[in-house]
Amino acid sequence: MRFDVITLFPELFAPFLAAGVTRRAYESKLVDVRLWNLRDYAEGNYRRVDDRPFGGGPGMVMMAAPLEKCLQAIRADQADARPVVLFSPVGRRLDHAAVERWSASDGAVLICGRYEGIDQRFIDRHVDLQISLGDFVLSGGEIAAMALLDAVARLQPGVLNDEGSHAADSFNPALDGLLDCPHYTRPEHWAGAEVPAELMSGHHAQIERWRREQRLALTARERPDLIEAARAAGRLSAADLAFLLTPDKKRL
Repeated sequence: MRFDVITLFPELFAPFLAAGVTRRAYESKLVDVRLWNLRDYAEGNYRRVDDRPFGGGPGMVMMAAPLEKCLQAIRADQADARPVVLFSPVGRRLDHAAVERWSASDGAVLICGRYEGIDQRFIDRHVDLQISLGDFVLSGGEIAAMALLDAVARLQPGVLNDEGSHAADSFNPALDGLLDCPHYTRPEHWAGAEVPAELMSGHHAQIERWRREQRLALTARERPDLIEAARAAGRLSAADLAFLLTPDKKRL
């Protein structure tokens, strides 16, 4: 898959693409990331990409013409046109289901906005989908683009050291959309706290039941909406439902 990123700050991506386990996806081109500096497609000595908003108000607005010119260059370089995505507070919130769809796609053109926003005429003419990370505002779309790229890259075959790692992630359908359970490692005793006895038992069925209960308890406490979604979809067993009725959601 190929992701073309339109940005005013391509240098922000260099360490991101070269570090961590997901770099395998970028180096192997399983996730082919191509950076396009928007200023290369602006006119004038100052390569201006923004101007004052009509109607007044604070800040600046990214101009439509440089964005369209850059997009045209990307289209000329692509064998097949991919959807254009803008990271914006008005977009659909990115979730695991969307990441899974993107991980099996051909990619997209990712637009990293800056300033007060982008000329609406460009959005109306060219943008296919808007994505948000949540109900907060970033200085630009670069961090959001990196979040999407990272989430997609780690789902590619051979990227993680253990192929089963992402199957145990929070929100994964393999866990019925629940949050993941707490994890522990050596030493067994640390700062007056011990590893739960169930994890030290060597009894696989007991360990799996403990992990299931921890996922249920944590999700019920922090994200009850996920519990309701799992219940509505019929993904909770009778034992799960009985556990959720216990008053203390034991051991959490």
